Amino acid sequence: MFEIRNIKKDKAVLLAPMEDVTDISFRLVCRELGADVVYTEFVNSEGLVRNSVKTHKKLEIVEEEHPVGIQIYGGVLNSMVEAAKIAEKENPDIIDINAGCWVKNVVGNGAGSALLKDPAYMQNLVRNVVNAVSLPVTVKTRLGWDHDNIKILEVARRMEDVGVEALTVHCRTRSMGNKGDADWSWINKVKEVVSIPVVLNGNILTAWDVKKAFEETNADAVMIARGAIGNPWIFMEAKELLTNGIISTQIDEELKIKTCLKHLQIAVKVKGEKRAVIEHRKFYTGYLKALPHASQIRSVLMQIYDYPAVEDILLTYLKDLDKYKIAV
Repeated sequence: MFEIRNIKKDKAVLLAPMEDVTDISFRLVCRELGADVVYTEFVNSEGLVRNSVKTHKKLEIVEEEHPVGIQIYGGVLNSMVEAAKIAEKENPDIIDINAGCWVKNVVGNGAGSALLKDPAYMQNLVRNVVNAVSLPVTVKTRLGWDHDNIKILEVARRMEDVGVEALTVHCRTRSMGNKGDADWSWINKVKEVVSIPVVLNGNILTAWDVKKAFEETNADAVMIARGAIGNPWIFMEAKELLTNGIISTQIDEELKIKTCLKHLQIAVKVKGEKRAVIEHRKFYTGYLKALPHASQIRSVLMQIYDYPAVEDILLTYLKDLDKYKIAV
């Protein structure tokens, strides 16, 4: 059971925080399609304390997306404490600490997975954040720095000891990045040493992966990252599979294209038309995957700057799909 104060979900399926992906529009789409909890993009603690407008924008949440967590990252204790206080003012349900990001520019500043190099310092940093806010604090981390330094059991105990209310474990090491198979076997080992909810992350790319994760481990929840990009229906499919044992909803061409447009419509309201249309380009590959002549349609969409033109192109494409299928 994934239980954090007022949030109580059996076999919860969560949307992971992802840079340049999990903005308000994507979070709302995923919530509507079944995500039990969604998370913001990573928010830089130094940017928050220095009053960066761009960084503060990442904190914005709307009522419809609750329950929602704000994830912050950084390696400087005082900055993380102040960032958590700033984030709390946005009224999220959870404040999550990123101790798992593997990319060089984050780790090089002592943040993300770099915290795993010094579990005692990580514990002290997290303790101070927990004590600074009234909201529940959770942590997302990895197994360790590399295969010779797997410290997740020690880290899990340290996190629970300072009041962390749930722990997400990306079942790879920092040195693996996003390559190689995630080792889910560590989830049960972590469950043996802590009593707080433990969330499985890593190698969750389909609804069947969600089902398999719950069957093979004692995870309280499963968190989906890359598997949701361009495929937000993964949450709906996972819920159907977990509840009924089958996936009953057909993800056809019409659903793909109309979801893509709905996602963009929300983004336009939040960001403004031109910015939303430009930033939406990264989602076309996923939304149009496996459709005939998708690459040609994407090439056209990459040149567009206004929503009506995008809508016209995609709806015309949808209407003409039978013709494209015959051509193939």
